[in-house]
Amino acid sequence: SGRGIQTVGPASATALLTSEADALALTRDEIDAWHGQDAAGPAADATRALAQVAVVPRFSLSVTPTTLRGLGELYGEARERGVYFHSHLNENNRPGDGEIAAVREVYGTRTYLDTYDGHFMPGSAYGGESLLGRRSILAHAVHCEDAELARLAETGSSIAHCPTSQLFLGSGTMPWRRTLAHGVTVALGTDVGAGDEWLIPRVLSDAYKVHMTEPGDDAIALHPAELLFLGTLAGARALDQEHVFGNLDAGKEADFVVVRPQDQPGLADVLAHSGEPGTSAHLFTLLLGMREQAVAEVYVRGRRVVAPAA
Repeated sequence: SGRGIQTVGPASATALLTSEADALALTRDEIDAWHGQDAAGPAADATRALAQVAVVPRFSLSVTPTTLRGLGELYGEARERGVYFHSHLNENNRPGDGEIAAVREVYGTRTYLDTYDGHFMPGSAYGGESLLGRRSILAHAVHCEDAELARLAETGSSIAHCPTSQLFLGSGTMPWRRTLAHGVTVALGTDVGAGDEWLIPRVLSDAYKVHMTEPGDDAIALHPAELLFLGTLAGARALDQEHVFGNLDAGKEADFVVVRPQDQPGLADVLAHSGEPGTSAHLFTLLLGMREQAVAEVYVRGRRVVAPAA
């Protein structure tokens, strides 16, 4: 988590605005106060803590080249501590008022991604340190150019794919085949500030539907195992935590939910007609059919934090 940094914007954003200096000072203070502070012992690893901080400019149009230069310097100092970077990328490409065209016009860059990659001066000239890397996660990435996808893969940066939000806003569909062909890590995001759903299985359902309906040969029916991976281990990989959690491998932290289908009206009956447990059809039915009612217990690091209802 991190503060949504905004140093420039319209009157409607007044409550969010800070000065350049305050944005950097407050972000640095929050990193020092919170990043990895729940890690215990002299050899504690802050990168495995439950509380970790991200540097979060809301998106390129909410900051200036001066802000980005300062954030690059700050992130250069904090990167080795495992601090994250997060923002939005290539979400909206509507003619006339598109976010992507506006970013290019304001900064004079060749691509949107250049603004986060230290090339935020006119002509994509170098302006400061890059914010991309193994712990950098860019939301949406609906309208990326091939060069941008290649750069994300090269730097180890990840995409938080938010199909429910994109449907809600009419932003378009992230091209599944082309994005993955570049080797970019894609995980699932909910973006509840611009959507109407937070439950990961519901967002997986939207992911299946939007990619099934991509035009022509781009359409793909995601395999149930791909959907399960997208909603679990891919998220851990995007967070550079694949070695810590994300599946049930021995030695990883025991972070999981217990699903009790009978607690959700109709789900147990549907599953009973979907094939044998462990089959693709059974998994597909569970992932697309379950709702919050079916989540009976939640465990974090092996400790039950949500218990069954009495």
